[in-house]
Amino acid sequence: MSARDYLDKDFYQVLGVPKDADAAAIKKAYRALARKHHPDSNKGDALSEERFKEVSEAYDVLSDEKRRREYDEARALFGSGGMRFPRGAGSGGFGGAPFDVSDLFAQAGGQAPGDGFGGLGDVLGGLFGRGRSGSAQPRRGPDVESEVTLGFTEAVDGVTVPLRLTTEGTCQTCRGSGASPGTTARPCPTCQGTGQTSRNAGGFAFAEPCRACRGRGIQVDTPCPTCQGSGRGVTSRTIQARIPAGVTDGARIRLKGKGAPGDRGGPPGDLYVVVHVTPHPVFGRTGDHLTVTVPITFAEAALGGQVAVPTLGGPPVTLKVPAGTANGRTFRVRGKGLRRRDGHGDLLVTVQVAVPQKLNARAREALEAYRDATSDDDPRADLTARAEKG
Repeated sequence: MSARDYLDKDFYQVLGVPKDADAAAIKKAYRALARKHHPDSNKGDALSEERFKEVSEAYDVLSDEKRRREYDEARALFGSGGMRFPRGAGSGGFGGAPFDVSDLFAQAGGQAPGDGFGGLGDVLGGLFGRGRSGSAQPRRGPDVESEVTLGFTEAVDGVTVPLRLTTEGTCQTCRGSGASPGTTARPCPTCQGTGQTSRNAGGFAFAEPCRACRGRGIQVDTPCPTCQGSGRGVTSRTIQARIPAGVTDGARIRLKGKGAPGDRGGPPGDLYVVVHVTPHPVFGRTGDHLTVTVPITFAEAALGGQVAVPTLGGPPVTLKVPAGTANGRTFRVRGKGLRRRDGHGDLLVTVQVAVPQKLNARAREALEAYRDATSDDDPRADLTARAEKG
């Protein structure tokens, strides 16, 4: 994709966030859109698949602080990707004619010293994956995204999961040459094997990818039957992805160099694994702490007592409930939460007074006696008065 293509795209609009959105807002918008348009959830929907690619492309740039800054600077300087010099600008002048900025920076290596574009050429080159020598340079492979669903305990402890990836890479039949086995490709006669041709624009020559060979610099007389001469093929592989302990639902983990292979010897892209965590029937999470709700009886709340509290992956612990404990009170059990670098988090135990649905005659008689004995103690005595004052 050309520099102009990137400059023409408003990645903020793609994600539906303002230009001053922080990293958290960008991440939240991406997750919602990626989940909505993911190919696995929209089988056979070409529009959703294209939308998913657009969203992923936008997030790849905006989630990286350096690439986002370069993208913002480039759009601020060049607007929608085109630039118009005033009449008479430069030694030869452009006559006010617009030109494609991407063409200029595609051959920034031929600029005159001190013309002021070298640094920006490097910026655009880094942002758009283009080198100064054009399309014949090695190119980094695209990033790949996958999803994995973990159980609650797996997410807490960390786990290694196998991921089967299907990506586009070098054709295994022709080893990327595009030529049928037993034959060879020849240099493109149009560009002499450079992968670029020159175009005259107002007295200046700009380089662009050769249309005859599509920038590859070669022509194939007998195309490979597997890739039809493109040199590219679809490959499937299984990798072992290590998911770190304590990962949260919706986390996006980057595995460097595990994405799609690069072109012409370029490095592979990265693999991003979006993690989904299924809830636990008993435990919850708050940062590095585990949470659990434990029912207690009215007698235990009023008189105090000791209750058994389950822990994740370990034996139960005994919690001392003091007399007069209110419903919903939370106690902290130290060191029974998630592992972290400095030790463990805590287990936060919230007690919930369980109201019996059925009472036998003896229990009812005892409660009625308790009611009569405490009839002078009205917990709502000043409620009406306070409400009237408010």
